Amino acid sequence: MDDILNKKPGRKLAERIAKDAGVKLHECYQCGKCSAGCPMAHAMDIMPRQLVHYMKLGKMDEVLESKTIWLCATCHTCVDRCPHSINIPGLMEQSRMEAKKQGSIAVKEVDKFTDIFLGNVKTFGKSQEVILEGIYNLTTGNFTQDMNNTPHMLKHKIIRPEVNVVNDRAKVKEIMAKSLKRGEDR
Repeated sequence: MDDILNKKPGRKLAERIAKDAGVKLHECYQCGKCSAGCPMAHAMDIMPRQLVHYMKLGKMDEVLESKTIWLCATCHTCVDRCPHSINIPGLMEQSRMEAKKQGSIAVKEVDKFTDIFLGNVKTFGKSQEVILEGIYNLTTGNFTQDMNNTPHMLKHKIIRPEVNVVNDRAKVKEIMAKSLKRGEDR
């Protein structure tokens, strides 16, 4: 019965992703608390509970082609609500990295934002919101997307026009390179 319900190739991938995320898929008993509390559930095509279920069944094509893995805000509300503290954001992140490796990017804007954010951190040692926002808006063609909010953000020092860098940018680059290398090795 197990082999009829489960897709073997997908099961191996699901097991690897779960292991990398530090998750034991069998601990999820599908109570649904993760999905009920998720602030992004309204935009997801697979609820967090379903994602874990699909992984248990080895239905990794559905997981990797979903918008859900790209829309997860990694807020950890699901983990906080889960009776077993299952790291669903970890599953989402590992699935997102695997999907990107396979060339399956369901929400291109999120992938673009992530790449710009990481480039920003590599360059300056931390995120420069003004630069992040500017590059993202230019590359997506949404030139004036945040213009209405800019005066308020400047006034309340949420964003600042000056660029701030960390003292040891080389160390940040080294840490990021090690992390990226570790991700590629998996």
